[in-house]
Amino acid sequence: MQPVLVAWLVLSLLAGTGAEEVCGDHPATSSRSISAPQLSPEEQLSPHMPETLRCDACQAIAFQIEEQLRRAEGKVGRKALSESDYVEVLERSCSQGWESYGVQELDGEKRLVGPGLLTQKLMSVMVTGGLWPNRLSKMCHGYVGEKGDAQIYGAHRRGPAALRELLCHGEKGACAGSKAGGPAPCKAMQNEL
Repeated sequence: MQPVLVAWLVLSLLAGTGAEEVCGDHPATSSRSISAPQLSPEEQLSPHMPETLRCDACQAIAFQIEEQLRRAEGKVGRKALSESDYVEVLERSCSQGWESYGVQELDGEKRLVGPGLLTQKLMSVMVTGGLWPNRLSKMCHGYVGEKGDAQIYGAHRRGPAALRELLCHGEKGACAGSKAGGPAPCKAMQNEL
């Protein structure tokens, strides 16, 4: 409930609504109503990522793995990491907090939003926290366990598209046959509150 309250407060300040009533001024002539996405019981309670959000989750995981590996390569000043280094980076990538991701309703459809995913709407509520970070971490560890550290690092070395292809596409991938699995999302600047 606290993330929703914080989101409401920040959006109220940005939109300029609600502050007038608190400060004693006249209420604004036009009001805006922004509601949080209505989550199904599965989306609220299941420890697993809901099927409808798996493609977005996979894209987020691929983005985070790519970013972590790229940073690690930059720090060591060499083109390729040793096996022990990339294994450590992959573990760290999957064990991160994932708090910057959440669910938002975009054009009537619930979507996972956060770094590396489609840009979020300016005036909407994003539901974060809860089970979302654990779901992403669990999926990430699952991909690393299933595909293997060496195969993931090899795909990273071929480029971001190869890593997304390995993790998210193909006949068993989370984005296989999904309309959300179209072109890879760009590195969109996020409106961080």
